Amino acid sequence: MRSALAILAALPLVACSTTPELPALPASQEAFWDALQSHCGNAYRGSLASSDARDSDWQGRAMIAHWAECSDTRTAIAFHVEAADGSGWDRSRTWLVSRTGDGLRLKHDHRHEDGEEDAVTQYGGDTLSTGTARVQDFPVDAFSIALFEREGLDASLTNVWRVEVDPAGESGAKFAYQLTRRNDPTRLFRVEFDASRPMTAAPPPAWGW
Repeated sequence: MRSALAILAALPLVACSTTPELPALPASQEAFWDALQSHCGNAYRGSLASSDARDSDWQGRAMIAHWAECSDTRTAIAFHVEAADGSGWDRSRTWLVSRTGDGLRLKHDHRHEDGEEDAVTQYGGDTLSTGTARVQDFPVDAFSIALFEREGLDASLTNVWRVEVDPAGESGAKFAYQLTRRNDPTRLFRVEFDASRPMTAAPPPAWGW
């Protein structure tokens, strides 16, 4: 009987020890996180919003951002891009925004149609400032720099990614993903989505998800 009572008494302690605590975030990042998570389950149509000639093959292609998975610590947004010839969809990209002990992290999950990871995947960076409730910047991290150097992608060594989001339900709400480079002020890649009008049906899952 005593041993049984001891086991029962220990159960609440075990339960508490297995419940992870959310990393504390500055107020602006907490508000950004809440805005990002307010779109969970939704999908939005978008398009290329920048005009850099290096992205000419993206012009006119339909795009969808789908909040495919949400947890207390991670938001996975699948980025679907219509094939250049209109024959189908490239579902190889998923943006992963996570809470860490130091702020927020953005990673890019790139996969092939069979679900296998691409050679260039899981790159991104962490926030170095508190940002705002709507905008967060993610400078390239050391892991990504090493990956880019190994794969011969030297132009990407100074990447800075930006994510912008308005809360769901806000009039004129937008979601945007942007790439710039610290050593190249002319580089701008930006896609924008109408986050005020959710699609009536979600797209198929991103490859490998």
